[in-house]
Amino acid sequence: MTSAAILQVTLYLLAVLILAVPLGWYMAKVYEQKPCGMDWICLPITRFIYRISGIHPDSEVSWKGYLSSMLIFNGFGIVLVYFIQRIQFYLPLNPQGFTGISPDLAFNTATSFVTNTDWQAYTPEASMSYLTQMLAFTVQNFLSAATGMSLLIAMIRGMVRHETDKLGNFWVDTIRGTVYILLPLSFVLAIFLASQGVIQNVKPYQTIHTLQREQQILPMGPVASQVAIKQLGTNGGGYFNANAAHPFENPTPLSNFLEMMAILLIPVGLCITFGIMVRDKRQGFALLITMFLVYLPCVFLSIAVEQKGNPAFTQLGVDQTSARNLMSGGNMEGKETRFGIVNSSLWSTLTTATSNGSVNAMQDSFMPLGGLMPLWLMHLGEVVFGGVGSGLMGMLLLVILTVFVAGLMVGRTPEYLGKKIEPFEMKMASIGVLVMPLAVLILTGFASVNHMGTDSLLNKGAHGLSEILYAFTSMVNNNGSAFAGLNANTVFYNVAGGIAMLIGRYWIAIPALAIAGSLARKKVIPVGAGTLPTHTLLFIFLLISVIIILGALTFFPALALGPIVEHLLLWDQYGH
Repeated sequence: MTSAAILQVTLYLLAVLILAVPLGWYMAKVYEQKPCGMDWICLPITRFIYRISGIHPDSEVSWKGYLSSMLIFNGFGIVLVYFIQRIQFYLPLNPQGFTGISPDLAFNTATSFVTNTDWQAYTPEASMSYLTQMLAFTVQNFLSAATGMSLLIAMIRGMVRHETDKLGNFWVDTIRGTVYILLPLSFVLAIFLASQGVIQNVKPYQTIHTLQREQQILPMGPVASQVAIKQLGTNGGGYFNANAAHPFENPTPLSNFLEMMAILLIPVGLCITFGIMVRDKRQGFALLITMFLVYLPCVFLSIAVEQKGNPAFTQLGVDQTSARNLMSGGNMEGKETRFGIVNSSLWSTLTTATSNGSVNAMQDSFMPLGGLMPLWLMHLGEVVFGGVGSGLMGMLLLVILTVFVAGLMVGRTPEYLGKKIEPFEMKMASIGVLVMPLAVLILTGFASVNHMGTDSLLNKGAHGLSEILYAFTSMVNNNGSAFAGLNANTVFYNVAGGIAMLIGRYWIAIPALAIAGSLARKKVIPVGAGTLPTHTLLFIFLLISVIIILGALTFFPALALGPIVEHLLLWDQYGH
């Protein structure tokens, strides 16, 4: 790996930190309903929404009430997005006259966008109208992201409050997150992206004449507005099938940098928000350091593997010198020359460290170990930064497990932020941690031995297994990226994928809220001589160990049969 690659990654992460710290402070003010500098414009909007919706902003509910509100809201969203797709032919803003979407695909896509997954088993520019893209998908990009942030805030309140069963108001948290945070950030980013050439219009598709005197149809649409929130909300669904590799979505190196910044901005900022809301900034920085220490080896290994190149060049019938020259350029298959290997590898690891899922290169064309890194980051539960809200929520479940393990080691009742961690919290945390790997492995195993799963493969053997494993890992983790060699638009993958996305979103949110409700009812225990500090390097090391051990023990056999054996076979055949 070159020094230029290290410098690029370092400067990018520094820029994210510089912007995320004030954003984290701002988000804490928003959710604590303190003056934040945007009240002059946002407060009248939120009050208007409360009034027309019948919301009482001062009322609070228990964790069960909070959960019920979230499930009702998301359930209504799934139904609405489903029916918009089904009847889009009869709705306005459909200049291409696209017909309604099939029931299984509409179900898959509706659950995808409401759960913040944005898995796309269709070609957007060839099947979805402007109204569907805006009213169904872009709106859910905002609301699903705001939902994830609200769930995290409720969990933080449970850790901070004591001797109460109130966790806040889901409707208030979601509205404030949308109006105060997501809308202003998306507006600013969309303006910058439009200045770089990202299109924003509702024109009919344009027919142009190429230099070869042939006709080509260029798709149009309101792209900049959707791209902004898809990145900021770690949604990831592309307006075009090529996603952020499409020049209308991501035309320049500067637009690429801005979109990568947007992917990480809120997840990193929420760590700062966490530290402020629990009244101990060290706790937030400890979690942030943990995430960076896990992430950095993954991104640098991915870059190094892709820069090393493909040993199959030695079989092209050229001399050894020419083969070495070809390999020295690295593996550029499936990558845009305007971004190169470093920005493509950085993006692929960012998009799976978070639950973003967008791509600016085709990950199916990465080298086996280059594709292993984004896959493994998802196998960790996407807690290394993770989706907006959901990532830090998952990390806090692992923190509870780590505190419990540490308590067993020293023979003390485990505590976190002054609250005892007892059997109920451990049961809920265990469910939250185990749901994802169980769902991924069961669905992958079934698809791998059933013709309904294998008939969709364009590649057989180890790489075919990797494609299936990646698909279900992506869907259960609410990520949305894919190895492109799998045809996922079948009844089996649409239905199984929709169920997987529902499991991945709600069967982790439910135990997390249950833990929050339990902790909120407890008394605060004063810090004593035997209390384990949870902001030190020792605790960070313990937390990293738990994250890696869980990921490695759960998924290593599957990875060994997929990308690892593919790497060994490739270099055994061509690497001499």
